[in-house]
This record gives sequence, structure tokens and C-alpha cells, in this order.
Amino acid sequence: MNNKRLLLIDDDFELAELLTAFLGMHQYTVDCCYDGQAGLKQALGHSYDIILLDVMMPKLNGFEVLKALGDQHKTPVLMLTAKGDDNDRVLGLELGADDYLAKPFHHQELLARIKAILRRIAITQELHNQPNSEKTLQVNGVELNHATHQVHCYDNPLELTSTEYQVLNILMNRQGEIVSKSQLSEQVLGRKLAPFDRSIDVHVSNIRRKLLPYCEVDKIKTIRGAGYIFLLGEQT
Repeated sequence: MNNKRLLLIDDDFELAELLTAFLGMHQYTVDCCYDGQAGLKQALGHSYDIILLDVMMPKLNGFEVLKALGDQHKTPVLMLTAKGDDNDRVLGLELGADDYLAKPFHHQELLARIKAILRRIAITQELHNQPNSEKTLQVNGVELNHATHQVHCYDNPLELTSTEYQVLNILMNRQGEIVSKSQLSEQVLGRKLAPFDRSIDVHVSNIRRKLLPYCEVDKIKTIRGAGYIFLLGEQT
């Protein structure tokens, strides 16, 4: 296993020290920043495999850091949120975070989330390495180019996070079929869907929001109590 490089942005010095030691034992190199402003500068100036981002910090909070990073910043972000604060979780996902983990958390749970994100990146790389004939997926005006990881809707470019890309890829590959939230959670997030977990809902909502400026109607239909369908053609 090659060492993966993580950026931890968190003002809790003790936690940062513990996580650096723990993740180091699992072949992860961790750089730490203790306020949002320093973390943003570090994230923009260096290459990382994952960013671990706390919400409540001095100078810039986690949401402000996410906004400053913007859609075009491709490094996956795992938000560290307050336990039970669903609003923070949803807002973080809406702003482009790939996943979240509530504090306090077990170190093994953090490790599992990191591995799940890295698996998603590996899947994207596998798609990139497919034969040329399989590198493009086109359904109902939407095109995924697995070679470049680019998404277009009627030739208009979209910026999707790695998680959103994987969700859309699964829905488009199963075009016209119902895909349950449980299936999406297990295949994309690498975990079983927990009660009241809105992660998949928010990721699908983000995809819709990015598609809709170029579509007359929604291309992803919600089947209440069942899941989502990527439509084969425009429906009203």
C-alpha cells in the first residue's frame, strides 16, 4: 500500500496528535492545520488524497473553507461535524463535502470512512482505464466521460464531486430502473444506510441542482419509499 497523504484541518490539537499517530500506523501521512485560513491555503497549495475538515474553527469555519475550495477542487472532503447536528451535515454535503462523520467518533470508524472514499477514487480510476469503447456513458442528454472524469448535460460542462459522479454513474448505468438509497449508500459510501441518514438524498439533490439549468424537466425521478430512477427520456 502506497502512503496516502491526508490534510487534517481542526483546531483540536490533542485530537490532531492522536489521529496523526493512529493513521500513521496505517500508512497514512497526515499534515495538520489548526484554523480554517491556514487549512485553505494548505489545501490549495498542495496535493492530498483526502481532506478531513472540522466545522467549528477560528478565522474560517469548515463551511467557509468548503465555499472557498469550490466545485472545481477535486480532493475529496470528509467533514467532521458535531454529534446530532443534522443541519451541519446537510449543509456540508450541499457545499461539496463527500461524506461526514460525527464527533466524537471511534478511530476505526474514521479509518473505515477514509478507506471507503479511497475505494471510490479507485473505482473512478478503473473506469478511466477501461477500453475506449466503454469510457463514455450517454443517457438522455447526459454524458459521463470516464477517461477525463468530465460530465456534460447537452454539451454543457458540470462540476461534480467524486461522490456525486459515482451516484450519477450508478443511476445512469441502471437507467430506467429503481435504485434504492440502501444500494447507493452501500455501493458509493461503503456503509449500510442508517435511519435518518440523508447523505444520499443530498448528493442526488446536488446532482439535480447542477443538471436542471440545462434541462426542461428533472432527469432523476424519486420513487417514494423505493429510491431513484434515471429517466430514459424527458417526462413530465
